[in-house]
Parts: sequence; C-alpha cells; structure tokens
Amino acid sequence: MSWDQQNPYQHNPYQQGYNGYDHGPYAGQQQYAQQSYPQQQQYTDYGYPPAPEQTAPMPVVDPSAPAPEADPTAAAAATTAVGDRSARRNGSARPTAPDTETTDAKDADPDPRPKPPARDRYFDTLRAVALIRVVTYHTFGWAWCGMVFPSMGIMFGLAGTLMAKSLERPAFKVVKSRLRRLLPPFWFWGFFVVLAMLIHDWMPGWEIVYWIVPLGDPPGNSWGIQAWEILWYLRTYLWFVLLSPVLLWVFRKAPVPVLLLSLVPILVLNFVWSGPDNRFGSALWDLSTYLFCWILGFAHRDGVLQRMKPALVAVGSLAAIGYGGWYAFSHQADFGTYDLDENPLAQAFWSAGFVTLLMWAKAYFKIDFAWLTRYRKLDRTVTIFNARAVTIYLWHEIALVLAVPLIDQMWNVPAFEKWLPLESQWFMFGVGWILIAVFIVLCGWVEDVAAKKKPKLLP
Repeated sequence: MSWDQQNPYQHNPYQQGYNGYDHGPYAGQQQYAQQSYPQQQQYTDYGYPPAPEQTAPMPVVDPSAPAPEADPTAAAAATTAVGDRSARRNGSARPTAPDTETTDAKDADPDPRPKPPARDRYFDTLRAVALIRVVTYHTFGWAWCGMVFPSMGIMFGLAGTLMAKSLERPAFKVVKSRLRRLLPPFWFWGFFVVLAMLIHDWMPGWEIVYWIVPLGDPPGNSWGIQAWEILWYLRTYLWFVLLSPVLLWVFRKAPVPVLLLSLVPILVLNFVWSGPDNRFGSALWDLSTYLFCWILGFAHRDGVLQRMKPALVAVGSLAAIGYGGWYAFSHQADFGTYDLDENPLAQAFWSAGFVTLLMWAKAYFKIDFAWLTRYRKLDRTVTIFNARAVTIYLWHEIALVLAVPLIDQMWNVPAFEKWLPLESQWFMFGVGWILIAVFIVLCGWVEDVAAKKKPKLLP
C-alpha cells in the first residue's frame, strides 16, 4: 500500500510495528505455463530398413561381412548397418566420416520440435524466498526486511520477465490467460473475506465491483483490513498485465532509454504532482514505484542486461541503492520510519538497484541453480512455493490472524504453558506457517483449476 493509502484504522492488533504496506509476492506472480511438446519419436530397428521419409540415406554396408576387429572405422560403420539390432539396443556410437550425413531420424527431420525447457530454479528460488520474507515481515514488522531483500521489486521483475516471454504469443490470448490464472483464486479467497466482513456489519456500495475485477482497491471495513489490504499487489500486477503489450512495444523501440526513463514517473509524483487522492491515485503510485522493475524483466528477457558492461551495471545499481537508502534514512521524520514500504521513492530506487544486480548476474554468469535438484526436499519445497504462490500470498495474513486465538487457547493447557514459548513471536511465526500449509492443501487446488490442470492437494 502506498504511503498515501494510509487508513485511519490501520494497525496490527496482534504485533508491534506492523504496517502492512509490503505485501507478498506475486505473488503471484503467475508462473508462465510451459508449453509441452510430444516426445520425438525415435526409429526402432526391427531388421528392415526404415521408410525414406523417416531417416537420411544410410551408407550401404553388407551386413553379412564381418568387420575387422582392428579397424575401428569399419566397426563403427557396421553399427549403422541394417539389421544390427544389438548395436542399437545397447546404444552403440555411430561415428561418421566428415562428409557423411548423420543417420539419426531426429537429425534428419527438417523441422524438429524443441524439447520443453526446464524450469529456471534461480527464479523459482527467488520467488520462494520473497514469499518467506513477506510472511516474516508481516509477523515481526522489521523495517530492515525490505532493505535485506526487497520482495515486491523482485516479484515484479520476475513477473515482467515471464510476461515478455509470454507475449511471443498473441497479446490477447496472453492477457486472457493471465486473468484466468489470477482471478479465480482471488474470487475464492474473496468470498470468505467478504462474507466475514458482512457478518461484522459491513455494507458495501457500488465499489464492491472491485471485488470482481480489482482494477482499484477493493473496499472493506476496519475489522478485515489485515486481510484485504494486501490486495494492492494484485491490483498493481493486473494493471501491469493489461499495459504490458504497449509497454513491451515501446521498450523494444529504445530499450536502455525506456528502462532509465521508467524511473521518471515516481520522481514526478514525489516532487512535482502527487496525483489524485483516490483509487486511481493509489494505483498510479504503486505502478510508478515498480515500473522500473517490471520493464527490467523485459530487459532480461530480451538480453539487454547481458550485453551491458559489468562496470556500468555495478555503478548504476549501487548509485540507485545508495540514493534509495539515503532518501529512506534522511526522511524518517516525514514517514515515521526508514521502512521502504512507507516511502515509495526510496522503495523505487532501492528495488531498482537491487533487482538489476540480481537480473544482471543471472544473465551475465548464466546462473540457473541447477544444483538445487540434488536436494530433493529443498527442491520440492521450492516447487510447492511456486505452484501455490497466489494461495500463499492471499491466505498468509489470515493464517497469522488465526494463529493468535489458537495460541491463546494453548495457554489453557498446562503442559503447553510450561513447555512451549507461547509468548514468543517466533512461535507465532511457526504456527502461522503450519496454518499456511493447511490453506495450501485446502485451497491451493483452485490455482490448478484456474490453470486448467487436474486439481491436486499438493503440486
């Protein structure tokens, strides 16, 4: 929530220091669904030559003539002979002369279909860490969390990369797909939140339409603010999705200038014109704050970052981080804290520099975190976090709220009171994650339905 969205009711009744501006990931980001391709059919030798359209011409070899053992060239040629079942069954190599065409069917195919690319575990890990950091911040309210790991800037950067990749397809289909993946989980979650607020004396007006399509902040009462205030992220993500076809077209006209100019809107709002004091103004602030990170995702996808000189990237990124940090600490009196989530300009520049370094390192050093697959439990956890990112983001605040009365009941059990650290926020943090896991199992299937997949308790 931007600084101008302060709500007179905003406070955390259960924890000290919670302010609620920094919110989860994309959360949601919705992960781009990789297109799967049928596996290339391989030729199996049953003792007769394949059809001409299945393979390239084979060198003519007499299968009855034994190959001299001392001549490796003749032995290799024999493995390509028609009828040599054992060589093919055992996967023997078939070296060819420099001017000899390879006989493998998939090499001879004039238009072979590529295999679906493996998931990028580097980006998946960043998204999982961002979600953990969001839950941590909303539990403890530590102002320094955003400086250690600016989750929202990272999430918008990852989402921009995936959006640029998706827009290789027709824009209308891409936007439709994104909306289909985002809105059903939001509607499912919103049904329970809206129902609970109605029970607690909330009577909405026409603004309830924002609970259908959150182009503006959905309304709510003070009783449910800790649940619905996180929706600023979904609203901002939705606007970026709708604007992406135009933004990507403009970016590709002049990549580096457009990337640098994407910081201008937040400077204008901060120093020249603060925008209207309404839902449109709130959306404008959040879009301006994270516009650079979103377009930075385009730059990564198009290879712009990889072509930049390391010294230029390092100087520019550190300068942006330095300015963002200086502005946050030098304006504590204006915002009451150095928390980046309360200071849009500081957030914009700190996130810009931080995410640029992460994206550039990924592109320049070709980091993929492939080693993660060797640790099955950790890799499985990262997979679940990414497949259930929207569920975790939407339900994590409700889990933290429910953790408080649950812990209160534990005080009535003498053994719990004696042996468990019931008064510790770390204990509430652990209980909160247990409840988040419950919500993943009970509600995560909605993301499968939205993605047109078979519903599963766990992905």
